Amino acid sequence: MDTLVEIQDVTKVISGKTIIDSVSFEVRKGEVFGFLGPNGAGKTTTIRMLVGLIGITSGDIKILGSSIRTDFEKAISHIGAIVENPEMYKFLSGYQNLVHYARMSKGVTKEKIDETVELVGLTDRIHDKVRTYSLGMRQRLGLAQCLLHDPKILILDEPTNGLDPAGIREIRDHLRMLAREKEMAVIVSSHLLSEMEMMCDRIGIIQNGKLIDVQHISDFVQGKEKVYEIEVNDPDKANTLLKEAQPGLPIQLTENSVVLPLVRNDIPDIITKFVQAGIKIFAVREVTKTLEDRFLEITKYMEDDGNA
Repeated sequence: MDTLVEIQDVTKVISGKTIIDSVSFEVRKGEVFGFLGPNGAGKTTTIRMLVGLIGITSGDIKILGSSIRTDFEKAISHIGAIVENPEMYKFLSGYQNLVHYARMSKGVTKEKIDETVELVGLTDRIHDKVRTYSLGMRQRLGLAQCLLHDPKILILDEPTNGLDPAGIREIRDHLRMLAREKEMAVIVSSHLLSEMEMMCDRIGIIQNGKLIDVQHISDFVQGKEKVYEIEVNDPDKANTLLKEAQPGLPIQLTENSVVLPLVRNDIPDIITKFVQAGIKIFAVREVTKTLEDRFLEITKYMEDDGNA
């Protein structure tokens, strides 16, 4: 079964207000799925429904084919999760915390605890008191808690929140390793665009409780058309020539170039026109959009469309 999580037309209504509106997506084994949206968009509410902390108004969530609504115990047995911050006893060591947590699940052996500690990179500090841990180490200990019972799905709500750059990179590397080596489905929610771009295979954007789009991260960043920058000696002349050829084409001018969306096969024709018009060409570069650029494009479009 490649699809481990299915969210099927899920809606959540609280006090007559629709918080989550008919959200549907799936998550496959071996991938990190990013759930992206501004604060208040509905990320944590969706995750709370995924782990059974709050009920579903309509729709269903299936974990390895088992419904959260009708077969909760079986469905939840496949999930490891941290919603908001991992909680632990600070006066105990990291190891003692894991032993205490292991008692809640059947069949967690000492060997399994040691293996999990090594997996998250805490071997050297696992017997120190948790109060001496950095925030990044506490996040890794939280990950170890989630992994003790060998879940197929790992769900983390804002896992890099409050971490320094080194801690963020550690968590990111661990999550990608878990997805790749353990073939887990990892669901990560965040509002940090740059982190999602480096961490995730696919991404879903949620805004005002609605899922706007789900795409592979590279497709999502680039969108349907590519943007090229053509460096020339006379941008104004190049701009005039382009507008005569394609009047509706959106063109940006910089001091030394024109920037415009193009189909790759159109580039040779434009270069020929420039050369025939006496415009010197110094470089043609594909402009790579950031996830932030694409996020703002899509959310702005949705806002404009909603206000129309």
